[in-house]
Amino acid sequence: MVKSKSLPKKEDFSEWYNEILSVAEITDVRYPIKGLCVWHPFGFALRDKVYAILKSLLDADHQEALFPLLIPENEFMKEAEHIRGFENEVYWVTKGGSTPLEVQLALRPTSETAIYPMFKLWIRSHVDLPLRIYQIVNTFRYETKHTRPLIRLREITSFKEAHTAHTTWDDAENQVREAMRVYSEFYSRLAVPHVITKRPQWDKFPGADYTMAVDTLMPDGKTLQIGTIHHLGTNFAKTFDIQYEDVNGEQQYVHQTCYGISERCIAAVIAVHGDDGGLVLPPEVAPTQVVIIPILFGSGREILHACKHVREMLSGAGFRVVLDDSDERPGAKYFKWEMKGVPLRIEIGPRDLKEKMVTLVQRDTFGKESIPQSELVEAIGQKLEEIHANLYEQARISFNARIVDCKEMGEAKVAVKKGIAKVNWCGEEECGMKMEDAADADMLGELAQTKKGKCPICNKETNKVVLMARAY
Repeated sequence: MVKSKSLPKKEDFSEWYNEILSVAEITDVRYPIKGLCVWHPFGFALRDKVYAILKSLLDADHQEALFPLLIPENEFMKEAEHIRGFENEVYWVTKGGSTPLEVQLALRPTSETAIYPMFKLWIRSHVDLPLRIYQIVNTFRYETKHTRPLIRLREITSFKEAHTAHTTWDDAENQVREAMRVYSEFYSRLAVPHVITKRPQWDKFPGADYTMAVDTLMPDGKTLQIGTIHHLGTNFAKTFDIQYEDVNGEQQYVHQTCYGISERCIAAVIAVHGDDGGLVLPPEVAPTQVVIIPILFGSGREILHACKHVREMLSGAGFRVVLDDSDERPGAKYFKWEMKGVPLRIEIGPRDLKEKMVTLVQRDTFGKESIPQSELVEAIGQKLEEIHANLYEQARISFNARIVDCKEMGEAKVAVKKGIAKVNWCGEEECGMKMEDAADADMLGELAQTKKGKCPICNKETNKVVLMARAY
C-alpha cells in the first residue's frame, strides 16, 4: 500500500474529510461563494451511482417530476409554522434585471410551497389518490453556521424530495413506514449502518404531525442526519386547499407525507468506509470497480495485449473497468486508484502472463491472491459481493460498539463524546430539554423498541427509550 504524505490520518477526521474530498476529486470548494461546491467528474460519477439506487427504489411506485426553483412570496408565506422554520434561511430574488419585482421570489429551501399549489389543481377525486411523486433538485438555504462540503451547504445540489397524498391519516402513516423501509434498503446497499428514530416534537419538521429521521455515526463520534420522513397530516392540505371528492361525494382534505435525502448520503459513504489511504467505496457505487495495472518490463507488448483482453472480458461481463496504461510507475498508479477507492486491482506481469494468471488485490483488506484468467469473471463477481459484505459488517461492528446504554445523565455525557447514548425518557419536553443540557448533546429521537426504566430527570417509570448524541 502506498500512503499519501498529504492525507491526514482519519483519526483527525475534520482535516482528513476536507482533504480527501479534494485529493480524491469529489468536490472543489474554491467556488467564489461560501457554502457552494463544484462536483468533479469523478465525484459526480459517484453521486450518479448512489442516486441511481435511490431512484430505482422510488420508481417502483413513485413518479419523477420537476417543479420550479422560484416560489412566489404569497405562496411561500401561506403556511405560518413552516415559514417560521425557514424564514432566516431564505434567499430572495427582488429584481428582474434592474426592475424591482412586484412579488418577491424565494429560492426554494424545500419545495412544499412550490408543489402543493399544483396538488390542489391535480387532485379532484379519490381515484386520483394515492399520488406519489419525487424530484431531485438543488435547494438553497442561507446557512450561518460553519459550512462543510456535502454536510452543511448553502446550495444543496442533490436534494431528493418525495411528496405523497392519501385519503386517510392511516394511509399516510403506512407511506411513512414504506419510506422508512426504502431508506433502510438504500443505506444497506451503501453499507452504511443507521438508526431511525421519531424526532421529539420540538425538533420535528415545521408543519408536520411528526418526523422520523435516519442517522449514522461519523468517525469523530458525531451523528449525521442522512434522511427525514414527515407525516404532514392535513396541515398543508388545509393551507393550500387540497381536497378530493370521496366515494360518498363529500369533499375531504388529503393527508400528506414528504421525505428527503441530500448529498449527505455520499458524505456518509466517504466517512464511514474511507481509511488513511483514501476512499473505500462499496462496489455497487464505485465509478470504477476494477482497475488493471500492467507490470511492464521491456516493451511489454504481450502484457499490454493480455491486459486489454482482460479488460474486454470483464467489461463484456458488465463490470466497470479501467486499464491504466499510463507512463506512471506501478506504485504511483496503486496510490492513485487506492485514493479513489476502486474495490479491486488486477496486476498482470511477466510471471502472471506465463502462468495465465492475474494477481487480484482488494481495496478494503489489501488481501492479494492469484486467480486463473479463465476463472476471473466469476471470481470478480464473488469478490465484489464479499467486499460489500465485509464493509457493512465492519461498519456495523464500529457503529454498534459506540451505542451505550445509560441510566444516569453523567453516563450519557461520557457516552456522547464517542458516540450515542441510549436513555429512558418520560416523554415530557421539560425533562427532554434538561437531558439535552445535562449531556451537552441533542436528543435524536425515540426508538420503536421499548425498555422499562426511569427518566433520569424526574425519576418516573417509563418504557420510552431515546438516543442522544452530538450532531452535525
